[in-house]
Amino acid sequence: MAADSITSWLAPALAARADLLDARHETAFRLFNGFDEDYPDLVIDLYARTVVIHNYADEPEDAQVAIGQAQAFLRAELPWINAIVVKTRNASRTERAARCGVIVYGERVDRRVRDPGGEIWYALDLLLNRDASLYLDTRNLRRWATNHLKGKAVLNTFAYTGSLGVAAQAGGASRVVHLDRNRAFLNIAKTSYTLNGFPIHKADFLAGDFFTQVSHLRRAGTLFDCVFVDPPFFSTTSKGTVNLVSESHRIINKVRPLVADGGHLIAINNALFVSGAEYIQTLESLCADGYLSIEELIPVPPDFTGYPRTIVRPLRAPVDPAPFNHSTKIAALRVRRKQA
Repeated sequence: MAADSITSWLAPALAARADLLDARHETAFRLFNGFDEDYPDLVIDLYARTVVIHNYADEPEDAQVAIGQAQAFLRAELPWINAIVVKTRNASRTERAARCGVIVYGERVDRRVRDPGGEIWYALDLLLNRDASLYLDTRNLRRWATNHLKGKAVLNTFAYTGSLGVAAQAGGASRVVHLDRNRAFLNIAKTSYTLNGFPIHKADFLAGDFFTQVSHLRRAGTLFDCVFVDPPFFSTTSKGTVNLVSESHRIINKVRPLVADGGHLIAINNALFVSGAEYIQTLESLCADGYLSIEELIPVPPDFTGYPRTIVRPLRAPVDPAPFNHSTKIAALRVRRKQA
């Protein structure tokens, strides 16, 4: 792609998302999805007054001119921006700072945001790791959690920084348990609780291996009205392996005994090379016994995928995600339990 055309793609992308901007400049959303909006080397996110530019170029230097032009365009169009961070996806493993993010404009990045139209605060640490500490593709799922889980007990596995559980807590969940191996991530979840005035119960923030902790909960007979399962597409520990490409059913079956009768199991598969049809087939096979059913497919919001008027070359994913609208495939499953 010619770098001198980047602003011609950014301008319509920004215009299409104008309704997501708020007067207080506190919201977070995807400002430009280059994979579908015709410049696949760059993806640009907005977190309050901080812009995060993701450099996906195979050779990172190839995108430097475009990054410079994007910075100039955004500073002119959004003069209230306080900081710009560049995260380089294909930086050398020895260049951890480049992958986690380098501040190229301004001095201080934002530490909290709201979803567009929402009132819930989510804490941020934009430079913590390769990701930006709040997943923008699960915004609709956060809304679902707020709207559906009042009075419910919730388990948020692979919690990362806890946003799904924070949304459930904001909606009036009776209890939310967050489970993640990384205590630093859970500390960000606790900060979100503090920002929203939620009480923090240390026992509800479990730092440990998924397989070990889920087994403990199962042996204790603990049941939840909703369990979120949002694992990385591949991970392995001494206790077990997560492989969403070929064995996503194993993780679902692992948590299924923890869901109370009539409760929900929210299964997310973000593996790029798993088609939507393949994932649906996996879910339907799990539903064959009649004790699990697909209730709803929750779409990724359009700012993340690109809009019909801004998408130039759709379906850049390696495989077709249909009937999902993105490779982040989110399904709300209803659980029935066998009566004793």
